[in-house]
Amino acid sequence: MADSLHSKHGMPLDEYRRKRNFAKTPEPSGERKPESRTPRKPETLYFCVQKHLASRLHYDLRLEHDGVLLSWAVPRGPSLDHRDKHMAVRTEDHPYDYGEFEGVIPEGYGAGVVMLWDSGTWQPEADDVDAALEKGDLKFTLDGYKLKGSWVLVRTRDRPGTAAAQRGRSWLLIKHRDHWSGALDITTFAPLSVKSEGDFDDILAAEMPALWVAARAGTGGAPNKLLREVVAKAASKIAERERTTQPPASGQRRAAKRKPPQGR
Repeated sequence: MADSLHSKHGMPLDEYRRKRNFAKTPEPSGERKPESRTPRKPETLYFCVQKHLASRLHYDLRLEHDGVLLSWAVPRGPSLDHRDKHMAVRTEDHPYDYGEFEGVIPEGYGAGVVMLWDSGTWQPEADDVDAALEKGDLKFTLDGYKLKGSWVLVRTRDRPGTAAAQRGRSWLLIKHRDHWSGALDITTFAPLSVKSEGDFDDILAAEMPALWVAARAGTGGAPNKLLREVVAKAASKIAERERTTQPPASGQRRAAKRKPPQGR
């Protein structure tokens, strides 16, 4: 079955742009054309994994190809164990400059916190990436901070009754057995950002005002437990930062001046 989410002859970012309101989200629109969009050697192709705390926690694997980022949402994250077969749902292509994005999507599609969990370069193990996508068997090598070695994305059969728009989106992400494979749970062992070196609450506290933090926790339906915990931690950090950076009130300054010296 053809993989219709990406076509080098079409407009691969149409679906990405249709789902977003760029007046409200800080995500890149993909209209900027940086020099890095020019064709590059396979060994310098960019990849990243963005850890995304939205309605559910998941990891977005993105591979540079043809000037965009091919994208798969991996709910359980990558596994270094070659015996694991983790579901990976093909999503719309993303603009190349999305690959460095880390911050907060305040509302609408994908609202939540995005962390740059890993990044580096990738190399396809096939001469024709488009043909491999068409076949549903994309083998590749990663050279990131956390993920290295040989991997494969394998498309699985659609379930009976799958809607036409969802066909061809179901894949599996599998680590090949090599020097970089093992039983270590990399998502637990190395949970922090490779960009800011912080966690979700650090990103949220740094990027958004307290007003959004207070409003987000009580609107838009019941957020998941992890999101509530992240919001609470971020709110605490914002409050502490405001407390330590605000000058003392005028009454406190006068009292300090009148305080008698110690030791007399």
